[in-house]
Amino acid sequence: MSLAEILESEVAGEIAAIESQAREKAASVLAQAEERAAALVESRSRLLASEKTAALTRARSAANLDTNAQQLNAANTLQSRAFVEAEAQLKVIPQHPEYLGILSKLLQEAHAALPTADVIEANPAEVNAVRQAAQSLGIQTEIRPNDSVQTGVRLVGAGGKTSIQNTLLGRLQAGRETLSAQVSRLLNDPAQ
Repeated sequence: MSLAEILESEVAGEIAAIESQAREKAASVLAQAEERAAALVESRSRLLASEKTAALTRARSAANLDTNAQQLNAANTLQSRAFVEAEAQLKVIPQHPEYLGILSKLLQEAHAALPTADVIEANPAEVNAVRQAAQSLGIQTEIRPNDSVQTGVRLVGAGGKTSIQNTLLGRLQAGRETLSAQVSRLLNDPAQ
């Protein structure tokens, strides 16, 4: 073998070794790149899944808030309508025959609270009924019409310094908070 052939053989061996090392290095770099790419894809997938879960949670929360707001609004509307209807029903009670008995009880309670009243005030449409109730209770007090008094009586003490009003509409307003809670419970749990 000649020197040129030996050199050529050695160069070919070195070239083969360099190519082999290059292939190994390329394979290693490629494997690392694929590993990083897979990790990046997995990380992005987890991030997207997390963002999707968070977005769904926010959407559900917003939907729940909206639903609760609509239910509360509906309940408030129903409550308001219930009180408007109750008030309307109370305003026509003076037209019923049993109202004289109710009025007598209202007058009796008011008179018990303010027995020294100088004047009994009543709605002009109810003055005659109040006279009958006062007479049946033996109350000898001046009776005056007052447009602001409805569905009951207002007793005024000496000099107008004290007064007590006992009306059905006043009782409805006084009990509104308690009644609102009861109406709310009924609206939330109609089985009660």
